[in-house]
Amino acid sequence: MNEAEARATASPTRYRAFISYCHADGRLAGWLHHKLEGWKLADGSRLAPIFIDRAELAAGPDLSASVREAVADSAALIVIASPAARASHWVAQEIALFRAAHPGRPVLAALIAGEPGEAFPEALLSHEGAAIEPLAADFRTGRDGKRLALLKIVAGLTRQPLDRLVQRDAQSRQRRVVWITAGALLLSLILAALLVAALRARSEAQRQRAEAEGMVEFMLTDLRDKLKGVGRLDVMDAVNERAMAHYAQMGNIDGLPFDMMLRRARLLQAMAEDDLSAVGKFDRGVAEANMAATISGGLLKRQPANPDAMLAHAMSEYWVGEADFQNSKLTASQRRGAAMPHWQEYRRLTSELVSRDPDNTTWLTEASYAEGNLCALGLSAPARPLEALTYCDAASRRLESAHKLKPADLEIGLNLATAYAWQADAYAGAGRPASALQFRARQDDLVRALEDGFPSDGRVAEARLLADFGKAKLLTQIGRTADARPVLQRAEQRARALQGRDPGNGAWATWLKQISTLAYKINH
Repeated sequence: MNEAEARATASPTRYRAFISYCHADGRLAGWLHHKLEGWKLADGSRLAPIFIDRAELAAGPDLSASVREAVADSAALIVIASPAARASHWVAQEIALFRAAHPGRPVLAALIAGEPGEAFPEALLSHEGAAIEPLAADFRTGRDGKRLALLKIVAGLTRQPLDRLVQRDAQSRQRRVVWITAGALLLSLILAALLVAALRARSEAQRQRAEAEGMVEFMLTDLRDKLKGVGRLDVMDAVNERAMAHYAQMGNIDGLPFDMMLRRARLLQAMAEDDLSAVGKFDRGVAEANMAATISGGLLKRQPANPDAMLAHAMSEYWVGEADFQNSKLTASQRRGAAMPHWQEYRRLTSELVSRDPDNTTWLTEASYAEGNLCALGLSAPARPLEALTYCDAASRRLESAHKLKPADLEIGLNLATAYAWQADAYAGAGRPASALQFRARQDDLVRALEDGFPSDGRVAEARLLADFGKAKLLTQIGRTADARPVLQRAEQRARALQGRDPGNGAWATWLKQISTLAYKINH
């Protein structure tokens, strides 16, 4: 540890820094808090603890005692600067309190939105009549960016030269890349060894081919999320290409066993799912979806009564339709027209599975997804709510049947709550607000029941939030703003509670922003 870093770590204060922010900027504040507390210093210790107040401030005239105590026990102050922060009474109080208590300690600004003149609180720019130019890290897009801005904050806290931190960070990231690359190469060697072994063992060719494909299927499904988590989609590409090379070596595949062909169709569907959502790989995803449909269609012709073949081809039809629906080269109307026949076929096949076994909750759930796709298609621009109603109603009926068979199944319950929400939107779009309110009430009753059964599950808490938000939006649309206000207030409380659990959850931050926007609209 160098001398500057030693001075920073030798501080007698309880906290290395205090993060002052407006709760509208809670997502970035939570991210910064997480990154700073996880920052490893040269001696292996962490840059922790960093204080951040995740609780909602009470509507009182002054800061809480716990916040005052944390300010007094902090070696530095970090201000998340934005137009919302500039307007915040609480942020201004925290800055003034820190400057009064510690006039010689560093105050750092993290600029995340707006220009400095509209983002920096007045208390940050002056103290006791004297103008102050704060040390600022610019997190805005196109400026410092998150990584460099984070390093500037670390430099301010540890009093280290920024160029030294940048160099150390680059070396650390390079080491991580080396380890991940080495793991990817080892993974490729293992897969290659499995494929070579399958080719050499002629007496057990089919069995070993199935084992190799099983390994590929695992790598394209269970392993896929892990690779995405470390940002190594290039490794995923290598696995995909290796799998396709494996199939190319087989030559004519028409004579392969049914199970092996079925597995290949599923692998292609998984690859299409990856590539349709990846930048610059859409065309390859389209080709993979079509190839999967060709294989599964052939299997269905060979064994038209086989439920595995029916489900495989139903899923192929879904992905071909999804590729059409995502095609940015088409207009909205053209995308709808291209996707519709494939999703209709997905619906037909899953409905046939349900007709054969009406009590199979797997088939019922899959059939509800098919109906829900067409429901969503009808509600997408240009909306056709009357057309959507048929499918929205059918999706709910399928899930209601599954829910009766497995009332304690959380996934089915959550899907049914979502189906009720779609129904409510469809009825509202069709000009039938009374029916829309009925389905919002069903959604509300179901989510309350799930909340009783799964009180600590975050998915249920989110469903409860969405039920309140959806009802508030509907009441606002039909002019019942007085009834909407308490429902929306409850939704906002739930959203803030969820964000307190995980400030870095982007979906929860988005819901909170939408709720706040609607609240502002109906209150002004």
